Amino acid sequence: MLLFDCDLLKQKVEELDAKTLDAGFWDDPQQAQKILQETKGIKDKISRIENLHEKQEEINILLEMAIEENDDSVEKEIQNNFQEIKAELEALRIETLLSGKYDKNDAILSIHSGAGGLDAQDWAEMLLRMYTRWCDKKGYRVKTLDILPDTEAGIKNVTLLVEGENAYGYLKSEKGVHRVVRISPFDPSGKRHTSFVSIDIMPVLDENIEADINPTDLRIDTYRASGAGGQHINKTESAIRITHIPTGLVVQCQNERSQHSNKDTAMKMLQAKFVELKEKEHKDKIEDLKGDYSQIAWGSQIRSYVFHPYNMVKDHRTNTEVGNVQSVMNGEIDIFINDYLKIN
Repeated sequence: MLLFDCDLLKQKVEELDAKTLDAGFWDDPQQAQKILQETKGIKDKISRIENLHEKQEEINILLEMAIEENDDSVEKEIQNNFQEIKAELEALRIETLLSGKYDKNDAILSIHSGAGGLDAQDWAEMLLRMYTRWCDKKGYRVKTLDILPDTEAGIKNVTLLVEGENAYGYLKSEKGVHRVVRISPFDPSGKRHTSFVSIDIMPVLDENIEADINPTDLRIDTYRASGAGGQHINKTESAIRITHIPTGLVVQCQNERSQHSNKDTAMKMLQAKFVELKEKEHKDKIEDLKGDYSQIAWGSQIRSYVFHPYNMVKDHRTNTEVGNVQSVMNGEIDIFINDYLKIN
């Protein structure tokens, strides 16, 4: 298998490096960056595999020493090294499951608060923190494209750009409704509340992939940005909201100071959504997609987070359960992602 064969991986790196020496390599900057990024990804895999071989050698040496000297004091060190190798091998194995058309791409992650009022908005902000921490652990870069905070508590919605190899492949498993059950911090009587938040995931498409969108089907609105960005971002109507009238799809971006840049980003988001919908519904044309895709089906939650009367997070698609809610909220969600990828 290519993923685990260092010789084949090194041969692939040589082939990619040879392309960088071509006279016209930088004539297409985007393609050049793509090749450089692919090269870096393969080199990282080679490094990870070589580190596994080194750890295996360390275990062999420790075992030999322990047997020769009848010394069991290194048993714990051997067990720790073995567990590290096991975890890294599992991570590499999971990567082999990311073979979808857009799995290696960057991702656009959107969080929308739903039923539950202030509790739902607070829950949306908690999930934003959870995904941000997960991205940090994976070494992914996160950029806020759009955010709508509430004056009382939490956020109504936020859209993030997650950059890094396989970002979409991993995050696609998070798409759906996330339910929380807890004692409401906004209820003076201390009653238990249930709130809902919707997560949407889209791949960032290559420049050469375009959806055939009819401009007359679009309504483009400008408004003042409401998120972070200092005084300038709130003085001009640089934020963009694009509505596709036939389907009701809405995308918006307020990250950049330039209205033009925000419009370009919003259009890329819309194109990604249409490519996803067309493939999901097996449609050839955008015109074949009808109906309101902005609605959220609250009865189809994919995961429940219970803070009271007990602690548990359960994924309803895989039946995976974790008893430590706080670790999950700190970004430890790989167990849910990996178990989902194993069955899909």
